[in-house]
Amino acid sequence: MAPTNAPESLTPQQAIAHYENFPVASWLCPPRLRAPIAAIYHFARTADDLADEGEASAQQRLADLQSYRAELDAACAPVSAPAEGRWPEVFAPLRKAIADHGLPAALLHALLDAFVQDIEKTRDGTGYADEAALLDYCRRSADPVGRLLLHLYGVGDAQSLAWSDAICSALQLINFWQDPSRDLPRGRCYFPEDWCARWELTPADLRDPVQAHRANGLIARCVHSARRSMEIGTPLVHRVPGRAGWELRLVVQGGLRVLEKVQALRGRVLQERPRLSAWDAPLILWRALWMKRPERQ
Repeated sequence: MAPTNAPESLTPQQAIAHYENFPVASWLCPPRLRAPIAAIYHFARTADDLADEGEASAQQRLADLQSYRAELDAACAPVSAPAEGRWPEVFAPLRKAIADHGLPAALLHALLDAFVQDIEKTRDGTGYADEAALLDYCRRSADPVGRLLLHLYGVGDAQSLAWSDAICSALQLINFWQDPSRDLPRGRCYFPEDWCARWELTPADLRDPVQAHRANGLIARCVHSARRSMEIGTPLVHRVPGRAGWELRLVVQGGLRVLEKVQALRGRVLQERPRLSAWDAPLILWRALWMKRPERQ
């Protein structure tokens, strides 16, 4: 995908809303953090587009991501030149966020590792052998975003990081189970192979509308996995301070609401993408308000 296709400037809300797996920089976000959060999401979204959008070959996508990584290295350098290269609209604000807030470079690189992995798995047709392999991918594709946000909020204890990883992995899994109607035609299958084998399903079966009913058990297993991960991480909403904690409540409840819609569709989710609507907002808000603090943390 040519870099000129990317917007030259985005508001925090636009930049983050474009990256579906994670929350928007809403009015709940402290104003001082809106710019660095937008920079992180703009970085992630542009990389995701390089890996997934347009008609470029796998070889070209990998080359583009290699160039993108080189610009990330330059942005992370102790003394860096003014933003140039192919993506100045991404790396100028990211460079400032790195300098102002000390964003860990390893977390940004981990996101690029995940995008490269997606391309390589699509190219060679391999999938994920089991849940552990899929969660290992989430460790690079999703968990770094949560850790970057906690870094901005000054939260870095081991327990909070573990809870964050569980929430972010859950959000990634929910995105997978929401999007098979998009992913499967692109050659991406995120259903673990051992789960598919249990229900005697192949990737071809998953793409066949006639076979959708056979995937009911598989989808139920997927929903259970994502919900379990989210439940493990939910104590974090009481640990993150201020308005950010309230935004995290909405993120958690929004993800769980999507998961309920996936569960309701069952095998039909292979052809039909569930979406949140304005009608879901009051329920999400109500549930967010009444999230109970666990007795022990």
